[in-house]
Amino acid sequence: MSGNLSDKAIPRHLAIIMDGNGRWAQERGLPRSDGHEAGVQTVRRIIEASGNLGIQVLTLYTFSTENWGRPAKEVDYLMYLVGKYAQRELRELQRNGVRIQLMGKREGLPTSVLKAIDRTIEQTQDNSRLTLYLALNYGGRAEIVDAIKFIVTAHKQGALDGTNLDESTIARYLYCPECPDVDLVIRTGGEWRLSNFLLWRTARAVFWSTPVFWPDFQYEHLKKAIGVYAEQIPEHKVDS
Repeated sequence: MSGNLSDKAIPRHLAIIMDGNGRWAQERGLPRSDGHEAGVQTVRRIIEASGNLGIQVLTLYTFSTENWGRPAKEVDYLMYLVGKYAQRELRELQRNGVRIQLMGKREGLPTSVLKAIDRTIEQTQDNSRLTLYLALNYGGRAEIVDAIKFIVTAHKQGALDGTNLDESTIARYLYCPECPDVDLVIRTGGEWRLSNFLLWRTARAVFWSTPVFWPDFQYEHLKKAIGVYAEQIPEHKVDS
């Protein structure tokens, strides 16, 4: 491990809100699609860096339920990029020992995108160095609502005792229930909002925002964020 980061300072689960692709392109007089394409290059870079640092779980806010409100042309291109990424990056994911998982609603996603993702999920299922969750067609409130619906159904079917509900019960009915709580949330692009991202799992997470647009996000920025995280966890706090 490079730098002065210790094993204890490394978050187990890192979640990233990848913001600023459009503004990055606009500043350069380029179409928004070029910004999204540049953002894919950053995804590759940060996945490799995360694995090298010893991060076990990485969740990327790939496409929110609110993103369907964007212009149809941009939505279509984003879906194209997701499908293209799942196909094109398979060799790189295998090289880095990355297991990919889908977190979000399958309903509404193009069949071609689902097929590409499912194929990659199947072919990377035995990898164990880093688990990558793609939060695709994802909304934090929708996830909690769906969990409640599943709990109600399980109770009606006699599979769940409704008098003993607790936090662990709800967590078991979230999307990807095996996914641990988030330790560190990074948001690029300068905003200081969660934007409906992993609302349940970020309850105790450290939040760090940077004005750097996602296409310009580098390893040095990742290390800075982890340094802030390390200062917040008890074993690294310095008594005042």
